[in-house]
Amino acid sequence: MFKNQPKGLYVLALANTGERFGYYTMLAILLLFLQAKFAFTTATAGFIYSTFLALVYFMPMLGGMIADKWNFQKTVTLGIIVMFLGYLIMAIPTPTGATSSMVIMFAALLLISCGTGLFKGNLQVMVGDLYNNPRYSEKRDVAFSLFYMAINIGAMFAPSVTEALCNHALQSNGLFYNPALPGLCNALIAGEIDPAKLATLSELAGGLQGDTLLEWCRNYMDTISTGYSYAFAVACGSMILSFLIYKLGASTYTGISDSKADTQNGSTSVAAPELTKEQTRSRIVALLLVFTVVIFFWMVFHQNGATLTKFAQQFTETSASGWTRIGFNVWALATIVVGVYSAFSLFQSKTTKARAVSGAVLVASCIGLYLFYNATGTVEGIQPQIYQQFNPFYVVALTPFSVALFTWLGNRKKEPSAPRKIGYGMIVAGVAFGIMALVSATAGLGTAPEDGVSATLVSPNLLIGVYLILTFAELLLSPMGISFVSKVAPPKYKGAMMGCWFGATAIGNYLVVIPTLLWVHIPVWTLWLILLVVCLISAAFIFSIMKKLEAATADVPAADPVDSIEEEAI
Repeated sequence: MFKNQPKGLYVLALANTGERFGYYTMLAILLLFLQAKFAFTTATAGFIYSTFLALVYFMPMLGGMIADKWNFQKTVTLGIIVMFLGYLIMAIPTPTGATSSMVIMFAALLLISCGTGLFKGNLQVMVGDLYNNPRYSEKRDVAFSLFYMAINIGAMFAPSVTEALCNHALQSNGLFYNPALPGLCNALIAGEIDPAKLATLSELAGGLQGDTLLEWCRNYMDTISTGYSYAFAVACGSMILSFLIYKLGASTYTGISDSKADTQNGSTSVAAPELTKEQTRSRIVALLLVFTVVIFFWMVFHQNGATLTKFAQQFTETSASGWTRIGFNVWALATIVVGVYSAFSLFQSKTTKARAVSGAVLVASCIGLYLFYNATGTVEGIQPQIYQQFNPFYVVALTPFSVALFTWLGNRKKEPSAPRKIGYGMIVAGVAFGIMALVSATAGLGTAPEDGVSATLVSPNLLIGVYLILTFAELLLSPMGISFVSKVAPPKYKGAMMGCWFGATAIGNYLVVIPTLLWVHIPVWTLWLILLVVCLISAAFIFSIMKKLEAATADVPAADPVDSIEEEAI
């Protein structure tokens, strides 16, 4: 898997890891930051959050056009610089709730989305172009799986960093994290708190009353906002690291994605197959139909930073014991990942020495996990954003299993087509929200309060399990991404179809706002039921047109067995 890859892959993958770490550090706390800093309602914060996500996936369309006209390598460099400026502005402390602070924040988010657009898709093009060289062409699909894992490694560590920085800011001021406090403090500051909640707030604040309590609340909100600003500063640092890796390793990708240097790269041009007008039309229609379903997948999947984060804040216990507590130690999760890969290496290694090394690493991982278990006591004060580390952890840990499964099916000519994987993925996502609906209804969870937390709380295991199921859905659906588009799109319209893929993703991200608008208006079990229905309708739609989709793509060359793990940068 790691052998005989061009050095440029590792440089570009590590540069992307740094960028994604910064992005997911910011994304993990964005909705919480908006509510803490500006006292926005969940609906308003959700609207800003979803609009930002949509821009992040819309801008690569423009970024690709710029790179086509200018230069891919220089466009990626510019993207890193623009993102750095955006995170830097977010990291600068500004007055809580001020209009000027809001304007500055919007400007920063626009810079980050523009920088991501310049960086995101174009870096992927550079990775793909590394494999235009016949020497590496057979390694293309495995390369994208490695690239994808690098993305999720960065994403896995981001939520833990935000939690640690927020706790540091609070503890430095003699304060503590409680999920009820941001909403209660903002309600008091706005003068819209009822007597019962005021009594709860006073109790949490150590019995303070009147103006003293009001000043305490203002200090609390300023402090937690400062903690989030620390996280944005870390994102700035990750951009610097990404820039250094990218520039210092430039010699490994010299000439890549530069039409003037095709001969330096050793690539050879392969004539694109001629398609009839009917073939071209049927392929485009098939892709557009697939994109329609993909829109709804991203709508439900990216609830992780929206309603699922609010559920963690308002309906989930803030403590964990037993084996569950291991899940909130990112280093323990990293140890599990090392153990998984060493186990696969143990069975796949061809030499005694390699098997011995893999076995030693596996044993060390098991010992390390046991030590983490013994050293970690009951985890208290769990912050809602920390749950977002589980999806990237599952992706990294499960990728070898995904590779093995699809390789086994591919060798037996039984690997599902990309459209079928999408349909199965939507069903699995529906199962996740079906479980959320069932548990929420059984526990008697009602409508979410706009401030404070529910009187009834559920175990952290619910969200941990749901994120696992959603990851299964992602691995079934999302991997078709760029690989499927690049294979099915008519040669003359590859750029346009790739733009449509990002456009569909952008629309899906914008639709994330719909559940946030309903958050405080309907019982949470009803909300999850709506998302379940969306998944099932999408699955039914794609299976109803399956014959048409497979007929339209019947003339596309068969993919290699491991092709199913090729993925765009989420």
